[in-house]
Amino acid sequence: MNFRVNCQLEYTLDSPATFFFALSGEVAGGQHVLSESLVTQPFVPVVEFNIAGGMSRITRIRTLNPGTLSLSYQADISTSTRIIPVGSIAADELAGLDPVAVPLLFPSRYCQSDLLRQHAQDLFGHLQHPYEIAAAVSDWIYENIAYVSGSSGETSSALDTLEGRRGVCRDFLHLGIAFCRAMNVPARYMSCYACQMEPPDFHACFEAFVDGRWFIFDPTRLASLNGLIRIATGRDAADTAVCTIFGNPELTLSAVWCISTDTSFIPITRDDLAWHNEAISLL
Repeated sequence: MNFRVNCQLEYTLDSPATFFFALSGEVAGGQHVLSESLVTQPFVPVVEFNIAGGMSRITRIRTLNPGTLSLSYQADISTSTRIIPVGSIAADELAGLDPVAVPLLFPSRYCQSDLLRQHAQDLFGHLQHPYEIAAAVSDWIYENIAYVSGSSGETSSALDTLEGRRGVCRDFLHLGIAFCRAMNVPARYMSCYACQMEPPDFHACFEAFVDGRWFIFDPTRLASLNGLIRIATGRDAADTAVCTIFGNPELTLSAVWCISTDTSFIPITRDDLAWHNEAISLL
């Protein structure tokens, strides 16, 4: 599928600052950036590089003068997804797990899977297959955690979300990842643009590694699962922040949109997958 994404950010600065942005579409697997542009106003030097083994494209900008910094990113991106019957997904054994997934079994800053192990066992211990566990985790969060804008902060963790029973997409994912890891299912965080999301904004999902693939889950159910454009991938939000700032600029504008440029695009939801007993992964 083909998509067009656009992001506009504006900051007010009163002192020098260094920004690390993760805005560019990832170039890996079945996702390809057909064209893209990044424009700043006023012009400032831009340095681009990859981190996390090429999974995240970072743009570094340093500003010296007070005033306003505007940033505009636009891209045409193609993606590929695969729909797989759940019955054909084999269960992994930890002894033979692909080494690429092993680090995603361990606790991380926002996903304290070690502290949630007993709670995860109480909720999901009756399930054996890792895909069924990940799907049940995502469904449980959707049904039991309230999506409340502004209800959490940058230090909120999976444990905080479970105790408060509220959060935003970031919090939903941290809890999902922590529960999966607590049940020995490798899971990772994916920031993304999301086609037709309302209201338009940056989004995030989590992926669980089963049978050699990373399957997509969105416990918020705010976006179509085949309309996601990967930006960055990591252990949790600490690895995938849209912007990390060293300095004290104030964000005064954030506008994001993503549309499909294919007239044949038909959104796929969690309910669609459950009805057909299918799973979805990004290639």
